[in-house]
Amino acid sequence: MTDKALHVLKEVFGYDRFRTPQDLVINNLVEAKDVLVVMPTGGGKSLCYQLPALLRNGTAIVVSPLIALMQDQVAGLSQLGIRAACLNSSLDFVIQTEVEQAFIRGQLDLLYVAPERLLQPKTLSLLQQGTIALFAIDEAHCVSQWGHDFRPEYLNLPKLMAEFPHVPRIALTATADGRTRDEIVSRLYLREAQVFIQGFDRPNIRYRIGQKNRAREQLLAFLNQEHQGNSGIVYCLSRKRVEETAAWLQEKGLNALPYHAGLPPQLRQHHQHRFLTEDPIIMVATIAFGMGIDKPNVRFVAHLDLPKSIEAYYQETGRAGRDGQPADAWMVYGLQDVIFLRQMLEGSQAEEQFKQIERQKLEAVLGLCEITSCRRQMLLAYFGETDHKPCGNCDTCLEPVPQWDGTEAARKALSAVYRTGQRFGVNHIIDVLLGSVTDKVKDAGHQRVSTWGIGKELNRNQWRSVFRQLVARGLLEVDSEGFGVLHLSEKCRPILKGAESIMLREDKREKQAGYRKERAPQQKLDADDHKLWERLKVLRKRLADDQDVPPYVIFHDATLMEMVMYRPATSDQLHKISGVGERKLALYGDDFLEVIRETSTDDRSPDLQAQESVTLFKAGMSVAQVASMQRLSEKVIYGHLAKGIAKGELSVEEVVELPEAELRHIQQVILDCQQRFGQALRPVHEALAGVYDMGLLACVRQGLEQQ
Repeated sequence: MTDKALHVLKEVFGYDRFRTPQDLVINNLVEAKDVLVVMPTGGGKSLCYQLPALLRNGTAIVVSPLIALMQDQVAGLSQLGIRAACLNSSLDFVIQTEVEQAFIRGQLDLLYVAPERLLQPKTLSLLQQGTIALFAIDEAHCVSQWGHDFRPEYLNLPKLMAEFPHVPRIALTATADGRTRDEIVSRLYLREAQVFIQGFDRPNIRYRIGQKNRAREQLLAFLNQEHQGNSGIVYCLSRKRVEETAAWLQEKGLNALPYHAGLPPQLRQHHQHRFLTEDPIIMVATIAFGMGIDKPNVRFVAHLDLPKSIEAYYQETGRAGRDGQPADAWMVYGLQDVIFLRQMLEGSQAEEQFKQIERQKLEAVLGLCEITSCRRQMLLAYFGETDHKPCGNCDTCLEPVPQWDGTEAARKALSAVYRTGQRFGVNHIIDVLLGSVTDKVKDAGHQRVSTWGIGKELNRNQWRSVFRQLVARGLLEVDSEGFGVLHLSEKCRPILKGAESIMLREDKREKQAGYRKERAPQQKLDADDHKLWERLKVLRKRLADDQDVPPYVIFHDATLMEMVMYRPATSDQLHKISGVGERKLALYGDDFLEVIRETSTDDRSPDLQAQESVTLFKAGMSVAQVASMQRLSEKVIYGHLAKGIAKGELSVEEVVELPEAELRHIQQVILDCQQRFGQALRPVHEALAGVYDMGLLACVRQGLEQQ
C-alpha cells in the first residue's frame, strides 16, 4: 500500500513525502480501521482522508459543518483532478440531482455533506444506493458537550455505525484535550480506534498578550508597525463591536470587513469569499468566522476581547500562519473582560456541572493571560504536553515580566471591598482607596471608612491591575446580576489574615516600538528573484480570478517560492516542485514556465510587452505571429490584446475574427455565466465545450465591459 500511496501523493497532490503521522493514519484507514486524528491547523489533516478516498473502492463521505468549507475543499480538489462534490442548501434542484446521480453511478471520489443533512432519511436512502469508501468526520470536537464549539447535530452521527457497520470512520480535529478526545471516541462509537496526536505546538506563531488600554488604538499601532500589507483576523466578542471596529479600520484606510451571524447569509458569504481571494484584507469577526478557513497566508490573529477558554484561543489563533511562515497571535485584555465573562457564566441557566467545567476553563485562560513564565509552555501543558522548554518566541520569553510583592496592596483592596459593604464595582472601590471625594463616595459616606485614602502609593491604572489579578485568581468574585459588583471569596481569607502572601505581575508600559519581526522567505529575495516572485503572484491571481477560486487553490506561496529558487525550465523540472501534481502541471505548467523564462531572459516590463504586442497586432500580424515574435504563448498575447481593448486601442471584432453570429453566441454565454458564477471564465470555457482559448474568451469579456 505504501508505494501506491506515495505514487498518488506525488502524481495527484504533488508532494514527495508524508508528514508524521499521515502515512500511519492512511494505512489504518485503507485497512478499514477507525481512526481519531488530532493535528494542529495546517498540519495536513485533510490529506488523511482525501488520499485514502482514492485508494479505497467507492466514495468518501465527508461530514463538514460549514457550506463555505465544503465549497472551498471541493474547489481545491477539482484543481487536482479529483472528482469531488457537495450536497448542501445552496444548490438548486438540478445540480443537487446531478450530484446524487454521480454518487449512485460511482463517479465521485469525495462527497461533502453537512451533519444535519447526512442523517435525513432521504440522504441515508441515497447512500444505500452507492458504494461508500469511508466516513470522514471533520471538526470532530463539535460532538463534545463540554467543548467550546458543541453542535447538537453531531450527537446523531453514531447512526452511521448502525446503518453502515462495515465502513471505516476517521474523526479529525485540531483542538481536543484528553477529556474531549475520550468523548469523541465514545460518542461516535469509534471501534478500537487508533488515536494519532501530532502535537499542538505551532512554533511559527508568536504569542503576545497585553493589558487593554484603548484597544482599537493599540490594534492600529500593532497593524501599522508590524503588519502593513498583511492579511489577518480580528476577533471581538459582540456583533456591535465587530461592526464598529471594522468601520473604524476602514476609516483608517484599511481593507476591513465585518462578519457575524447576524449579517444576511449572502453578505457573510460575500465577505468570506473576499477574505479568501483578496490580499491584504482584514476580517473583523465574532467566533462565527474561521472554522475551516484554509487561507494559508494569514499573518496575524488579534483578539480585542478575551476568549472563553484555552481551546477557543488555541483554535482561533491557529488560523494564523498555516503556511508555516512567521505569524502573530496578539491579544489585549483587561479587568472588564474578566468581569464580563464571569457575569455571563454565573448568570447563565446552565446546569451546575456544566458551569463548574466552564469555570475551570475560564480559570485556565485567565492563568494564561497572567502567567509570568513561557506562555507556550502553559498552552501546551493544558493539552497534556509537559516536556517543552521555554520557547523564546512569546512575549514573556522575549521580555520577562517583573513581579512584585502585592500582599499589602491585595489586603488593602480586599479590605476596601469589605468596608464598603461588597455592594460596589471596581471604579468606586479605587476612588475610595485613592481618597477621591466624588458624589458617589459622599452619598455613600465612604470618605469616613477606614480604607478611604489608604492606597495613594499606587495610581488608578496600577490599582486596576491589582483588581484584575485578584479577580483572575478568584480572590474576588463578580456579581452575576450584571452590575460589576465585587464580593470577597473564601479564597481571600488567608490573604486578609496574613497567613499567605501574593506576588503580582507588573504590567508593562505601552511601547511605541514593536517586537523584532521574523522575515518571511520572500522578504529575503534579491531584486531579480523578487521580480519573478511578484510576476508569479500576478499570474496566480489572474488564473484564480478566471476560475473564481482563492489564489492558494492554484498554488501555495511555498510552491511559488520553490519556483523562484530553482527556476525550472521544463515540464519535468516543474513537476519536481513540491505542490505540482500531474493535473496542475497540465493546467498551469506552460503559463508558469513562460513567466519564469520571460523573467529570466527579458527585462521589459509586462506593460511594455503588452504595448508591443498591441502595436505588432495593429501592424497586421496574427496572434500566432505576435507570439512567435515576442517569444510568448498565444494565451499571454490574448491577455495583452485584452488590455488593448480595455484602453480602446482595439475592438473585440478585430481581435477574435469570428463570424458575427458566433461572436454574439459567445457573448450571450458569458452574460449567462456571469449571472450564475460571477466573472470567472472557467464556467464559460466549459459551457462552450472547451472550443475557444481562454485568452480569446478574456478578450470577448473585455469587449462586453467596454460596451
